[in-house]
Amino acid sequence: METAEKIIEKKYQQAKECPITIFMEQIGGKWKPVIIWLLLLNEVMRFNELDKAIHGISQKMLSKQLKDLEKLKIVKRKSYPVIPPKVEYRLTEKGMSLKKNLTLIMEWSNKNLK
Repeated sequence: METAEKIIEKKYQQAKECPITIFMEQIGGKWKPVIIWLLLLNEVMRFNELDKAIHGISQKMLSKQLKDLEKLKIVKRKSYPVIPPKVEYRLTEKGMSLKKNLTLIMEWSNKNLK
C-alpha cells in the first residue's frame, strides 16, 4: 500500500501542478493574506480603513490586490452611489472558508518563526 507521501510525490512531480503552489500564486504573497485576515476580523471594511490598517501598502497596490481577490470570488465589493464614494469590502463564503487554514498558519508561525 502506498503512503500519502508517495502518492503526493507521484501526483505533483511538477511544482506548477501542486495545490500549494497554486494557492501561493493566487492567494499568497505579502498583502492578500493580510487583507483576508483583516476582513475575517472586521467583517466589513472600507478602502480607507484597509489602507490605514496595512502599513506599507500603497493605495494602487491595495486596489490591485482587492481586484485580484474579487476575481477569485474571495472578496465582495459593494459600492454606494454617494459623494464622496463609499465602497465596502467583505469576504464571500469562499473567502470565509479560509479562516481555519489561516488560523492554523498563524498559530504555526507564532510557535516557529518568532
